Formats: sequence, C-alpha cells, structure tokens
Amino acid sequence: MTLKPGAHELGPETATIRIETKREGAASKAGHDLVIELGSWRGQLDVGEDGAPAGLRLSAETGSLHVVKGTGGLMAMTEDDKVEIKKTLEAEVLEAQTVEFASTEVSPGGEGGFAVAGELEMNGAKRPLAIELSVGADGGLSGRATLTQSDWGIKPYSGLFGTLKVKDAIEITGETR
Repeated sequence: MTLKPGAHELGPETATIRIETKREGAASKAGHDLVIELGSWRGQLDVGEDGAPAGLRLSAETGSLHVVKGTGGLMAMTEDDKVEIKKTLEAEVLEAQTVEFASTEVSPGGEGGFAVAGELEMNGAKRPLAIELSVGADGGLSGRATLTQSDWGIKPYSGLFGTLKVKDAIEITGETR
C-alpha cells in the first residue's frame, strides 16, 4: 500500500505510542509486565511522490507516561498500583523530559514495510535507533522498535532487593487509529 505524498502530522489524536516492559529475576512472578502509554507527543511522517515514507520525526514528553495495563503478577493490578508505578518511573527511572527522534534514512524493509534508521536523543545521550514501519492495507501505520535502556543511561527498575527487575530491552510500538 502506498501513502499520500506530503507531510502527515501525527499525535495522540491520530495514533498511540506504547512502551511494553517485561520482568525478570527470581521474584518476577510477583511483578507485572507493563503497557505504558505516552499522552503527550507529536510527530511528522514525510511521504515522497512515490508514496513511500521518506522521513520521520517524533517528539515526546516523558512526564506524560501512564500505565494502561499490567499483566501477570501475584495480584491483579489496581488503579492505585498504576499511580505508584508512574511515581516510581519519574523518581527512579526517567525524569520528565523531552525525547526526540529524527530519521536519517528510510529504506524498504521486509514484507512490504520500511526500515527507518535514525537517532534518539534522551537523557543527554544521542544514539542510533531502528524502527520497523508497516503500512496496512487500509493505509494505517504501525511501528516497532526495541530500546535498550542502559544505552541511554537508564538503570532498569529493580525491586525486592534486586530479585524483581525490568528487562533492559523494552519494546516501543506505535499505531495509527
């Protein structure tokens, strides 16, 4: 499927960006795998005359992260748990800040998708990040990237004396509505 040429504005009104974390460690059964959503972000997808993506820029406010779902664990996640996780995220994992991504190259990828290479700036570090971008039959977009937290100076959450940990690699997904 090809896209309409030009600049396409993206944001929470048209798409969702989520962060998916997984747990590990001896006490991993006590914790939850999380789905965290970004509430405040903006983006632009540039599409060339051939209908293929030519560039992608994203800007997100990490202070707008909120937990939408927690699976696993010994007990079901409550709304109070979600509030406490948000507080922990901001206090111990990632201070509120603006995170920026800018593509440097877009090329055809597997199964009719696109490989977007670029740089992510976060926590005072700028590092390469690869995004797999797919265009659905209906023209909808979906994207996926794996981010290793420690590459950006983020110490993954650890609790219960280190026996419950969030895996260093997290998945970031995006999808238009």
